[in-house]
Amino acid sequence: MILTEETYYSREADTAFFSVSQYKSFCRCPAATMARLRGEYEPPTNTAFLVGGYFDAYFDGSLERFKAEHPEILVTRGERKGELKSEFRQAEVMIERAKSDKLFMKFMSGEKQKILTADLFGAPWKCKLDSFSEGICITDLKTCQSFGTIPRYRYDIQGAIYQKIAELNGYGRLPFYLAACTKETVPGLRIFQMPNEVLDLALSEVESNMPLFIAMKNGEEEATHCGSCDYCKSTQDAEIHSYLELLA
Repeated sequence: MILTEETYYSREADTAFFSVSQYKSFCRCPAATMARLRGEYEPPTNTAFLVGGYFDAYFDGSLERFKAEHPEILVTRGERKGELKSEFRQAEVMIERAKSDKLFMKFMSGEKQKILTADLFGAPWKCKLDSFSEGICITDLKTCQSFGTIPRYRYDIQGAIYQKIAELNGYGRLPFYLAACTKETVPGLRIFQMPNEVLDLALSEVESNMPLFIAMKNGEEEATHCGSCDYCKSTQDAEIHSYLELLA
């Protein structure tokens, strides 16, 4: 399958390829991931995800399309009908803050949304690079509540996969950076470089998990339920439990 901007996020592409987001989804709940791949479940889109998408869309040049595809970002009644909701007005503040910073914009000056594929750990993978500067670096654009929240989202896995796929495509082992902007009233900006030793550890972690995830995706192993996500709660029958579990 040849990936394009139009097909990259399709269910057909997700079925054919692993991606960082799909890998993380398998880590959270294999059953929900497989239900999504079968078209049986679509998790709701939250506001934080949309704010990040709005910010990203400015930098990849698709902001007008993003606005057209997401009418929920607009106020629907009252004096402000048709205007951006407050969260997305804040995204505009973040964009202006980022535009004013020369270093931030330098890291975001590479080729936007470059699509690459490669065979990795026994499966085909796809990735989309926010800013690709050939021979220099890969930069991924991130929004966050604060810089301290960044590690919990395991962007080291993202960096490891992006770096490896770029290497397998003949671009060498490029440094990986996060260009991060906070959602605070006064947005903060920082560029974080991921050390190669951190990326190597993350890549080893992915390699160790992939045989099971491949088997689940191929239907050779049962896709287990995490028991706590929205999909699991919506599909699992009630069970009798001891009250003492709540006190443990």
